[in-house]
Amino acid sequence: MSTAVVADGAAPWRWRWSATGLAERTVALIIFLGGFVIVEPAPYELLLVGVMVVWAFFGLRLNRHVMPMTALMLAYLAGGALSFTQIDVFARPFVYMATTAFLVASAIFFAAVILENPERRFRLIRNAYLASAIVVAVIGIAAYFELFPYAETFKLYHRAKGTFQDPNVFGPFLALPTALLTHRVLGRRLGQSGWEIAGLLTLLFAIFLSFSRAAWGLAAFAVLATACIAFVTEKRQLARFRLVTHVIAGAVVVGTMIATAVSLPAVRDLYQERARLLQSYDEGRLGRFQRQAIGFQLVQENPLGLGPFEFGYTLGEDEHNMWLKGFTTYGWLGGFSYIILAIWTLAAAAPLLFKPRPWQPLVQCTYVVFLGHLMIHNVIDNDHWRHLFLIYGILWGAIAAEKMLAREMRRTGQRRGARRMPALVAANRGR
Repeated sequence: MSTAVVADGAAPWRWRWSATGLAERTVALIIFLGGFVIVEPAPYELLLVGVMVVWAFFGLRLNRHVMPMTALMLAYLAGGALSFTQIDVFARPFVYMATTAFLVASAIFFAAVILENPERRFRLIRNAYLASAIVVAVIGIAAYFELFPYAETFKLYHRAKGTFQDPNVFGPFLALPTALLTHRVLGRRLGQSGWEIAGLLTLLFAIFLSFSRAAWGLAAFAVLATACIAFVTEKRQLARFRLVTHVIAGAVVVGTMIATAVSLPAVRDLYQERARLLQSYDEGRLGRFQRQAIGFQLVQENPLGLGPFEFGYTLGEDEHNMWLKGFTTYGWLGGFSYIILAIWTLAAAAPLLFKPRPWQPLVQCTYVVFLGHLMIHNVIDNDHWRHLFLIYGILWGAIAAEKMLAREMRRTGQRRGARRMPALVAANRGR
């Protein structure tokens, strides 16, 4: 966030410093509030809209390396606008598409904010997200066991939903912090990881109590994939051996924790029901999978899409498939744009997994959680998950930061460029 010079001498520097500090604290607060979406519009949306406007006024700039994400997300949004030609009632669909537009803007905003000071902003986002996740998880666990008055507010269908409207959002929201704490625990001696271990077990238990099969699969994939990447990128044999022992010990602890939880009457019956691979609403006539098959046939006949909510009105339930929803709600333009965006993000971010940068652990964890989200796209609608668009912003912020760093290294030499890594902003903003 740039600021004007208001006086000579040391005063401008002090104002610039205080303005930057205030801006960063505000961003941290926004990230933290991303875990509290009981009502809509949530405090997250209200604060972020104002901050985006103010930050843009004071000089937030886009970077050309973020343009692929920006262009594809705008094409995705344009496809949604075109789908309005297929509907007759506009009030509810308009609110829906406005939410999509806000989330697209949020991804672009987070990527741009990161590029102003990559190392510092990545650390800020990581810490704020971790703090939010721990608080949300504790609330979800305490509510499940009704440890405080009005605990039912934080449950749905006897499942923990924490400070979200749906357990199927609550669980996946905790996946990235789970991966981050896994990475930290695996990279240290156990005696140095007291709070990380406690936080990780808290997050895993909260995910379990969400009884979201998508969240269970996402968490398991995130932990295992994070461990695999940490093993591959670790060069020291002793550290690799410690990593493997940590994984084995962790599996035993988590297995014991789940087994103990399942022995409780408050958990056992719901676990037996939710642990089945297929539920009653998945199979049968107009079950989840038959609806999806019908949906892909409808897509071939409707290049402009069906319009927001029309699939549910026609077949009785929503798509529960992000790839399908991309076409039914955003038309061929939006559906194909999202597929290209997902593939491009995976391909562009993959080399960063092995780049020794200060933000490498965050990028590694974000990448595996993003890949996990692409997998659960097959069974759930998540085009309005706030944390998914934050993940896009983090990955494209990292992609652009790497491009800027490479440019700086070519111009000044590798050593000098590496020393200037945290301060790439002034020479590269807006290029």
